[in-house]
Amino acid sequence: MHKLSNKARILIFIVLGFAIYLLSNNVDELRVYQGAQVAVFVVGIASIILLTGYSGQVSLGQGALLSIANQFSFLGGEQGLFYDVGFPPESFGPEFTQYKWFFWIASLATLISIFWLQNVMRSRYGRTWKAIRGSEVAAELAGVNIARAKILAFTLSAGVAGLSGALLAMIVGTVSPSAYPLALSFSLLTGAVLSGVTTLGGVMIGAVTLVAIPEIVGTVVNRFGASEAIATNLPHIVVGTLLILTVVFVPNGPVEQMRSHRVKKEKSL
Repeated sequence: MHKLSNKARILIFIVLGFAIYLLSNNVDELRVYQGAQVAVFVVGIASIILLTGYSGQVSLGQGALLSIANQFSFLGGEQGLFYDVGFPPESFGPEFTQYKWFFWIASLATLISIFWLQNVMRSRYGRTWKAIRGSEVAAELAGVNIARAKILAFTLSAGVAGLSGALLAMIVGTVSPSAYPLALSFSLLTGAVLSGVTTLGGVMIGAVTLVAIPEIVGTVVNRFGASEAIATNLPHIVVGTLLILTVVFVPNGPVEQMRSHRVKKEKSL
């Protein structure tokens, strides 16, 4: 299968950056804020794809570590620590809002992160992780240091996940255990499954879905006048249902499913 050259990929990312710039100037504040959330989820989901889809490891331990944060007073306990990224430069003009500033920072960080991850996954490290995921025994017989490769994948994934957490802290303005619940880990895992854990190609699908679910649920709850308990728990139910349906019907994700279908069609011709 033909792969894009680095120059073509750089051009694509530049075009995407310009499209994001135009988009931020032509949508309302709510959509700009949601766009920043999408960027945060893209980075978070990408970290899971690197860890699970490429090296075959699974981790939801971040939630447990943030429980630990409650035990130390210098971390602010349950209230956490306030985080302020600052106001946008005055040279951007009075119409350049704070949410747009968040959107620009998150989008730029996301574009750079995805471009870097693509390079890593196309390198010998990515090929090594794929070999380990396919068969640890075969990879070890080929001379791969399994433990070292897995630790490297886990470390890089943790760093990318940390960037996603920092971007989320920028948006919500605080770093606290309540801002990073275990439910967030499950949501990101669902987003990764929706995207396809073996490819970065569909990461936007999972991120947009995670941002859209609360809004859709909020609209339904307001329309039918459901109770607060339903409004709180329904998003988690929807996320869990999507996870189950995706695993049953498109376990490799919609993008990988379409790619496999296209390859089979080409072979049959």
